[in-house]
Amino acid sequence: MDVIEQIQKLSLHEKLYVMEALWDDISRTETAPDVPQWHKDIIDERERLIAEGKARFIDWEDAKEQIRQAVR
Repeated sequence: MDVIEQIQKLSLHEKLYVMEALWDDISRTETAPDVPQWHKDIIDERERLIAEGKARFIDWEDAKEQIRQAVR
């Protein structure tokens, strides 16, 4: 039986415990992964729009509502 199948059989409590243990181990032993170029490009574009005064910002509550509406 592979690891994924074993995880799928765990209770929610057990899954959360495993997830926390994995996260703790990763954060203690691993270096941050390299950011992919496509992600850097998006950030650069957003920074450029901000610098040029062309960025559009919305209230966080409005943003959350837009997300809720989009996923319904």
